[in-house]
Formats: sequence, structure tokens, C-alpha cells
Amino acid sequence: MSDAGEGQAGSGDFVQSLARGLEVIRTFDAEHPALTLSDVARRADLTRAAARRFLRTLETLGYVRADGRSFSLTPRVLELGFSYLSALSLPALAQPHLERLSREVDESVSSAVLDGADIVYVARVPTRRIMSVGITIGTRFPAYATSMGRVLLAAQPEGRAREIIAASHPEPLTSRTRTDVEAILAELASVRAQGWALVDGELEEGLRSLAAPIRDREGAVVAALNISATARGDGDAWREQCLPALLAAAADIDADLRLI
Repeated sequence: MSDAGEGQAGSGDFVQSLARGLEVIRTFDAEHPALTLSDVARRADLTRAAARRFLRTLETLGYVRADGRSFSLTPRVLELGFSYLSALSLPALAQPHLERLSREVDESVSSAVLDGADIVYVARVPTRRIMSVGITIGTRFPAYATSMGRVLLAAQPEGRAREIIAASHPEPLTSRTRTDVEAILAELASVRAQGWALVDGELEEGLRSLAAPIRDREGAVVAALNISATARGDGDAWREQCLPALLAAAADIDADLRLI
């Protein structure tokens, strides 16, 4: 259970069974699309009996399907996030701009929001597979190691950014990943000053990403926009080539957000 959940667990308004049911759903991910009962119990920190009850309830409701000894999520789980995405006008508003930017730079383009210590993808236009793990709407990555995450963290008050990074327990995802909290905060200061972030090989070896903030009508950073590509050639030259188009697309999205 998350730190936030643990903090609320003693409250009379906290429904522990609901929290555990959601934790069961979250045990499934791109790397674990099918799990046995024992797998779910272990990943959700539940007894086998409790895990079985939650899985059978979710199966009855149509969110989980059973295939022999394995369980997997059904497309119906998308309904849980659809209301949020429907209310959030950003993905639909940004998508044409992402498509135009992707055509202009001939690279994959995405948008993400900050959720706790992670970024969550809300819009994407892929041109080719650039990571060992496939990226789709809803994919999460630790904010500290991503260009969009650094843009979003840079928009936070420094004290809050420090809390988020520390709660992430930064670990070396590659040999180039920054893991020292002070070093990441120093990088955020640079991002804040220049208005963009470049991450080269910190999330995954051979992956380069450039991000800029997206702002609402009040000027608050509500999302990030990025261009990501396989690292090739000189990183500075790639940045100089892509940055003007990225900033222009972000400005266009900002202008559209001011109209709603």
C-alpha cells in the first residue's frame, strides 16, 4: 500500500477492502499481464485466501478473467480511468499537436502528467519502438529519471520536489541515472531556468528524451510534452534540432488550453 494509503488507514473514512482490491488490480502491469493466485498474493502482500476473494469478485464484476491457473485484466478496467481522461480535456486537445510535432521531427512524441512520484502517459504518437518496455496510455515511469518528470518536478516548490524525489528512493536504472537527491534538485533548478529538460540514457540505455512544460490559462504547469528517440550522434546537435519545434508545439497547446 502507498505511503498515502498507510497515512489514511487509521481514519474511520478509510475502506481497507477497497484499497486492497485496487492494489490487486495494480499487481498486473506490462511485464506481468498474467499472474497466478500465488503471484497476486505475493505482489499485493495478501494471503492466498484474501487474494482469491478479491480476484473472484473482480472476475464477477468483469474486470478480471481466469484462464486455468492464471488471471489477467480485461479491457473493462479501462473504464476506471476513462472518466478521468474524459474530464481531462488535455489529451484530446493535445493530440493533433503531438501528431504534427511527430511528423515535423520524425520522432515519437508524448504527453504526461505527474501522479505522486511517477509520470503517467496521457497522450502519445509513436513512430517506432524505442524502449525495451512498450509505452502506452497509462504507462508509468519514475519522475526523477525522465525528461517529462523533471519538467513537472521543476514546477513544484523545491521542498515538495525534494519530498517527491526522496519518496521515490532513486535507484540506478542505468549507469547514467542520477540518484543523489541534491544532484537531481540541482538539475531541476537548471530545468526551471531554461524551460526544458534533456535526459540522455538515464531511464534506459540508448534512450534520449527532450521535454517542455504545458501550462494552463493561469500559467500553472499541468503536463509535459516530450520528444524521445534512440540516442544517436551528438546529443547537443539533436537537442538544437528538436527544441524549437518542441517549444512551439508546447506554446500552441498552452494557447488552446487558455481557450477552455
